Amino acid sequence: MPSLSLHNAVVPVAGLGTRMLPATKSQPKEMLPVGKKPVVQYIVEELERNSFDRVLFITGAGKTAIENHFDHDPNLIRLLREGGKEELLAELEFERSGAQFFYTRQKTQAGLGDAILHAEDFAGREAFAVALGDSILGRHAQSQTLSRMRDAFLDSNCAAIVAFERVPANETHQYGIAFPDGDVVPGETFQLRDVIEKPARGEAPSDLAIAARYIFSPLIFEALHETKPGKGGEIQLTDAIRLLIKGGERVLGMELPPGETRYDIGNFCSYYEAFIEFALTDPELGSRMRDFARKFLESD
Repeated sequence: MPSLSLHNAVVPVAGLGTRMLPATKSQPKEMLPVGKKPVVQYIVEELERNSFDRVLFITGAGKTAIENHFDHDPNLIRLLREGGKEELLAELEFERSGAQFFYTRQKTQAGLGDAILHAEDFAGREAFAVALGDSILGRHAQSQTLSRMRDAFLDSNCAAIVAFERVPANETHQYGIAFPDGDVVPGETFQLRDVIEKPARGEAPSDLAIAARYIFSPLIFEALHETKPGKGGEIQLTDAIRLLIKGGERVLGMELPPGETRYDIGNFCSYYEAFIEFALTDPELGSRMRDFARKFLESD
């Protein structure tokens, strides 16, 4: 049986980001800035805020910028000090994070399920969280959902907990969708009868879409090993979750609490929306940005 400690997190960042070309041709989409910070920094800050202090990045070709970003850079610090820019050192505070970072490479694009399989040795017999590398949870990553999920996981003796968010009914075909067993209360767990990957239009069992955060017991690895590759030869994580449910394991869902948003940095429209919102609510510059936006819209 896995131990009750739950401080490991896995962040898949191996995707090519083709929907964000040309911005992602020479840099990872996870390094695109949203306001002042790259996407992946918000995710790490969320994990640390929720007491996940061992983080494994599942990387791919062209992703070394992520490792460089979290590495200590003494030359940059020296140049800032010598240049009289001491005030900018506070912007590098994240380098002194107490978290441990690990990296492994997914050599072929074989799906999210295959990416999670690369964490098997890292997790061992421990439960672990998964935070997708292209989704920020909560404005400025001020989310406690993973803490709530961890508490529920440790109290429930379940095999997995999956976060969900409400989406418009005409968009359910784009997501993994929950088939709840009973009523759903935001911020609380509910039993999953099934989870359907991209159901056909009009056939979704609910409007609850997977929201890029999971907690798994090591049983997920057994399910992933049994999961058959689907379209494009990819192993889908949703298919492995379905195997857990069909095998009699208890799998729970948790709808994001009211007021908490998932910011998807997977296409330009949602990226623009996230950037604008984070800029307008920036603690230092938000007021100026709101004035600018107001004048711009009035002059249009």
